[in-house]
Amino acid sequence: MFRILTATATAMLMAGAAAAQDSVRIAIQLEPPNLDPTGGAAQAIDSVLYSNVFEGLTRFEADGSVVPGLAQSWEISDDGLTYTFRLREGVTFHDGTTMDAEDVKFSYDRAMAEDSINAQKGLFADIAEVTVIDPATVEVTLSRPNGSFLFNMAWGDAVIVAPESVDDIASDPVGTGPFMFDRWVQGDRIELVRYEGYWGEAPALARATFRFIADPTAAFAAVMAEDVDAFVGFPAPENLVQFEADPRFQVLVGNTEGETILAMNNAVAPFDDPLVREAVALAIDRQAIIDGAMFGQGTPIGTHFAPHNPDYLDLLDLSPHDPDRARELLAEAGLPDGFATTLKLPPPSYARRGGEIIASQLREVGIEADIQNIEWAQWIEEVFTNGDFGLTIVSHTEPMDIGIYADPDYYFAYDNPDFRDVMEALSATTDPVARTDLLHRAQTIIAEDHVNAYLFELAIPTVAQAGLRGLWLNQPTAAVDLTGVSWAE
Repeated sequence: MFRILTATATAMLMAGAAAAQDSVRIAIQLEPPNLDPTGGAAQAIDSVLYSNVFEGLTRFEADGSVVPGLAQSWEISDDGLTYTFRLREGVTFHDGTTMDAEDVKFSYDRAMAEDSINAQKGLFADIAEVTVIDPATVEVTLSRPNGSFLFNMAWGDAVIVAPESVDDIASDPVGTGPFMFDRWVQGDRIELVRYEGYWGEAPALARATFRFIADPTAAFAAVMAEDVDAFVGFPAPENLVQFEADPRFQVLVGNTEGETILAMNNAVAPFDDPLVREAVALAIDRQAIIDGAMFGQGTPIGTHFAPHNPDYLDLLDLSPHDPDRARELLAEAGLPDGFATTLKLPPPSYARRGGEIIASQLREVGIEADIQNIEWAQWIEEVFTNGDFGLTIVSHTEPMDIGIYADPDYYFAYDNPDFRDVMEALSATTDPVARTDLLHRAQTIIAEDHVNAYLFELAIPTVAQAGLRGLWLNQPTAAVDLTGVSWAE
């Protein structure tokens, strides 16, 4: 009897293991506040949905290159103003409706609308008109040439949605990707299932579960107990050495587009004074934050640009750690005794852990930063939307997003016409040498103005089961792309 039960149990376990090879359990730290990539600023939305559920006309590959997505090809007019996209045939949304040129026009018109809530509305600013030529052809006319247009349309904010399903997109997303939304157990997980009507190559996975584990200790326990198959953006870098020594796991450490900054509210005193902003920047010891909060994971930056980008300009010497000079600058600004402000910290480890170190460094020069730990949805509302903050720490994970500094309504409220002129010139320039020069000028302007205190480029550590294949090493955009993920046979 015992042998029969044992054999049966073994068979059941083997069957369960075999069945598990077409599913995956991915853990990430943050839960999306909603499921609309075209209507929310949280990177967690793209982490779950980009390329999995939603697709754009173009898309990012793992190496950061831009390739065709829902558009199989395009032609650009000689004057650079007209893009004619030929759409892929046989594409349907997950509700079975056909994706065609009318959906592209709807999506772009919606993003450009006066009442648009798209977090990156500026991506569409140069679009003058979207015209449907026929169901498989759409023409986008620009008001001026934009050398970054195809790049911009690969962002998660530019995915194609349908008018039939857009009203419920925040809780019931309907896209064209290889996976379709199944259910969302708020506070715990989101489940996706393979879309059998997908136009492209079917993914190896039949089901994917995204779990949300904010606490670093709980993250370590979940991975160690093999309750998840991978943790992307593992929040406890001090534990990576332990996983590297365990043959059950693989550790991947890549780079991101995440410029981690101590953002300052340029619209309110005393941060409207460049002397004060410079004082804050000089009070910060970047390497101490990287070592203390990130256990060495991260690359120091002196401006809002990724160091792995060939157009990066090293401007670290404009904001060295110099607390004595920081005190002098505060005195010059009329604040010899310093001042008090708020430091609002969202949940990620880089913010919570880094914030404690930064508050201590600021205190040394007379700045008392009142730490307020807030949840991600609260950060979006208070900081990003309402500008109710003095200081905050956040990692900007959108690809090459220095253009946000041209928007005076963006949450840190930087208003510089000279910078806007540089960005306008960049949009109209296609020559690589000229674009590099303009990007260098843009990086220098914001570094010299000390708009924010630039900390480090966020690394992306992933701890995964040894047999899992196809996860992105780097994150050219904030996404956990499962289209190429499979289990080793």
